[in-house]
Amino acid sequence: RLYQIPFGMPNCEDESEARTLYLVGDFSAPAEFFVTLGVFSFLYSMAALVLYLRFHSLYTENTKLPFTDFCVTVCFAFFWLVAAAAWGKGLSDVKAATRPSALISAMGVCQADGVVCNAGTTPAMGLANISVLFGFLNFLLWAGNCWFVLRETPWLRPPPPRDSAAEQGAIDK
Repeated sequence: RLYQIPFGMPNCEDESEARTLYLVGDFSAPAEFFVTLGVFSFLYSMAALVLYLRFHSLYTENTKLPFTDFCVTVCFAFFWLVAAAAWGKGLSDVKAATRPSALISAMGVCQADGVVCNAGTTPAMGLANISVLFGFLNFLLWAGNCWFVLRETPWLRPPPPRDSAAEQGAIDK
């Protein structure tokens, strides 16, 4: 929500008074989606961990749980790809909106003849870049996890041995 961030723009004609300039753009939706997905991924991971460790027999006996787990894991992998791409695009838009040359060109006082404006510092975006990288790494992690969850489904799990009573020698008449 860059439109909520004011900064003072000097007024060269009257030294005592400064005008307030607001940035343009609202890039909060991709960031909120990214963070929300991270929270839901954490909660699902903890629930799945409890299911795997505490109720493993229920997981192996019921065929619907592995299918559900596989479908949810595929959805999380897809959502991580979408969220990382959306946050990457949102971050590049934030960088474009806060670029010092873009801010200077938006200031009317800097467009006057004989006025030289220069930017103080460039915004630091290193940690934001790392968050996009971790989003794509989360996609790879969830996509790789799809293989391990798929192995637990009846599609790839070997069928249980068919021990009939005749094979065991226990034929009752």
